[in-house]
Amino acid sequence: MIAEGFFPTLIYGEDVKLDTQKLANDIVMWSKKDKGVKKTNVKGWHSKTNMHEMPQFKPLVDELFKMATHIFKQEWLDREPILGNMWANINPPGGYNKPHIHPNSLFSGVYYVKAEPNSGKLICNDPRPGIQTNMPVRIKEQPPKHLWREVHLDPKVNRIIMFPSWLWHCVEPNESNDLRISVSFNFVQHGFQ
Repeated sequence: MIAEGFFPTLIYGEDVKLDTQKLANDIVMWSKKDKGVKKTNVKGWHSKTNMHEMPQFKPLVDELFKMATHIFKQEWLDREPILGNMWANINPPGGYNKPHIHPNSLFSGVYYVKAEPNSGKLICNDPRPGIQTNMPVRIKEQPPKHLWREVHLDPKVNRIIMFPSWLWHCVEPNESNDLRISVSFNFVQHGFQ
């Protein structure tokens, strides 16, 4: 039998080394001065989306560009990445993000600044239309990844996760006793901003 995989959805991850304590302090101080915006966040704070223009966050912007440049090469994309927008998220205990996608972007992602155990996993859903209309009975063991209907990714401090912007995703409620702090962002190709 011949079996080949087509139409994969790749989720990229990379661990970096940034000063997360300074980032966390800068983001918390920002949240005390700015009420932020309401998007998919529930019981949490979502900053304005110009974070990539603020000089104190340049080390993170540089790491995001390195990763995006590598991904664009992997994806055979012909133009360089442009960081369209970037924002901070603070989810206190009970805070979460509703299911959503990132329109008008090519790749989106998250960087984890502070994440205690049980502070909320990133859930990404199978993007194939209609897949949820067919729920076959499977063998009572963990199926291989290509059969999963959703993936639950644990947040890890100093990790960047990047995925296609059309991929439906959400963040589980923070069940820890501390803040969960992350940074989200969107990349486009040069000429599409």
